[in-house]
Amino acid sequence: MAFLLGLANVPTRNTDRRRPLTSALRDRGSGWRERPAHNVTKQVRGTPASRTFGAALTTMSAVSTTTRVASLPFAKYEGLGNDFILVDERHQPETSLTPASAVRLCDRHFGIGADGVIIALAPTQPDTDLRMRIFNSDGSEPEMCGNGIRCLAKFLAETDADAAPTRRYRVQTLAGLIVPELLPDGQVCVDMGAPVLEPAAVPARLPATSSFEGVPVAVETTLDEDTARLPHPPATGGEHRWQVTAVSMGNPHCILFVDEATWQWADAHLDAIGPQFEHHPAFPQRTNTEFVQVCGERKLRVLVWERGAGRTLACGTGACATVVAAMLAGVIPRTRHLPVSGTGAAPPPDTCLVYLPGGPLHIEWRLRDQHVLMTGPARRVFAGEVST
Repeated sequence: MAFLLGLANVPTRNTDRRRPLTSALRDRGSGWRERPAHNVTKQVRGTPASRTFGAALTTMSAVSTTTRVASLPFAKYEGLGNDFILVDERHQPETSLTPASAVRLCDRHFGIGADGVIIALAPTQPDTDLRMRIFNSDGSEPEMCGNGIRCLAKFLAETDADAAPTRRYRVQTLAGLIVPELLPDGQVCVDMGAPVLEPAAVPARLPATSSFEGVPVAVETTLDEDTARLPHPPATGGEHRWQVTAVSMGNPHCILFVDEATWQWADAHLDAIGPQFEHHPAFPQRTNTEFVQVCGERKLRVLVWERGAGRTLACGTGACATVVAAMLAGVIPRTRHLPVSGTGAAPPPDTCLVYLPGGPLHIEWRLRDQHVLMTGPARRVFAGEVST
């Protein structure tokens, strides 16, 4: 993979104007040693040693252009700082990208840089508009991504010249049919479907602690009886036991309701403790992890460790799973959608505001069909081509 950069147009600069560049560098030390000019001319054939550094870069740029094998058009989008590389391959049923190429593209130092790569493909099921595949930055393939599908919908609308500003898409994913809709204000509302609550289906090896409409659920259950297996906040000593709720939004989530001090501690140590939850044996397919603080009426503050991506600024499925878990645990009351006495009017929907490091999402767990609706932004950052 290589990027073609216009370095020939960038002048070389000698900040020490009193001496030639080579003398200035030699005298500054840092282990720098001037090498014979023929080492350069061997790599750039026919280039005299007296050619400037900028001209040498021009020649090397031309060599890179001639050796480039294939060019991949892409666009980069972000949803609350959760960023993705979007590729349009709707002309074919399968992608030419591999997990290894996705890892290279997502590399923030040697690639484009992103939390994942999303590919739009031709659908393989009836009554769908397209199929979505996503690779995390580590090359793994999740079932779904909430922020990612908002970015996908915005990408499609801005790619297709005939797309209506309020277009809906029926997207085939590994988590089933997902329907994002572009709203008049530019935000994207996604019908994420109904949550999966039965522990075995999440999947999670956790005991059910209660039931919801006849379905066993693991709510506020102890993750480890052996407290030494997982880290614990220093203020709690050695007796702390993590109480978790398991929910799937097409991908598994481990939700932990904590106080402010524990939330701050988790934030400071997330890179160390996040992988221990992600790879915990209670979650055979690994898990996303959310540390949640209740910060007001129907307001939640969420810290995210994503399976396959690590710390991210936002997680759409995580925000959805968090609201479901909060209502199951009674942390947030769930309003019954019944007419207000004497008026015939329905009360406000069960919409919660979820604050993520990258910004807020509006989440509603709809009573009539148990579907979760997520509303939030998606924005194009830039577009280009990269050699693969």
